[in-house]
Amino acid sequence: MAGQLKEVRNRIKSIQSTQQITKAMKMISATKLRKAQEAIQQMRPYSKKLQQVLSDIVSDSDVSAGSTLSTARPVEKALLIVITSDRASCGAYNSNLIKLAKATMREKYPAQSAKGNTMIWSIGKKGYEHFLKNNFPVNGQFRDIFQHLNFESVQTCARAAVKAFENREFDAVDIVYSEFKNASTQRFVVEPFLPIPKMENAPGTKTNDFIFEPSKEELIYQLMPKILDTQLFKAVLDANASEHGARMTAMDKATENANEILRTLRISYNRARQAAITTELTEIVSGAAALAG
Repeated sequence: MAGQLKEVRNRIKSIQSTQQITKAMKMISATKLRKAQEAIQQMRPYSKKLQQVLSDIVSDSDVSAGSTLSTARPVEKALLIVITSDRASCGAYNSNLIKLAKATMREKYPAQSAKGNTMIWSIGKKGYEHFLKNNFPVNGQFRDIFQHLNFESVQTCARAAVKAFENREFDAVDIVYSEFKNASTQRFVVEPFLPIPKMENAPGTKTNDFIFEPSKEELIYQLMPKILDTQLFKAVLDANASEHGARMTAMDKATENANEILRTLRISYNRARQAAITTELTEIVSGAAALAG
């Protein structure tokens, strides 16, 4: 009986230590989430407006005809930029992104994937480790971006993808990431990156008539790479906020589960302690009765 009580006490101490860790991780993620949320909320309207302007411009046949970045071609090789996290303890966040990337390869690029012509560029260590372990064609050159998250590091990845597309190393580029909604909700999406998608106007609507200065071709040549850099940077900021939100939610659930386990263990401990006390009292009374007899 004494051994059983000691075992339960040790389990209670272990759960309490784990609960302290989960509480600390929740507080840290909440602090990081606040900063990440402010960054993406400031970036999102700017990025979406730029993408809308770019899609509207490339919808013009005169512009798209002379731009390789907006010209669709038969897809023989595809590239997926998969944005995961560097660390675990964030629930099903990474596994959902990996599943979405695999589903995209299987459903959107089945012929290319069967030939091994679908490449993965992983931003974040968890995705890179999984794809490398399971023998997927993966490039980990940009996996450490979250260690020094800034526009310049993301721009390097975006420019490398643009250059590869221009050199016909890939015929289509997609971004797989999680779009941040709130601390407990993320939307896992596949977003076209290259070729630049064109905007289809509804019947009867007017197209925007832009006035270009100095010239349409020169302005598009300068704008396209910058807007694509911004698009990828927005996706990385979305993923960063989503990761901290998912981790905060996961640690909150873990803390609640620890409370439930502690409650159950304390009930078991009290029952075992009461049984031990009852047994000792019975033995004392029986011993006293025997001596009196």
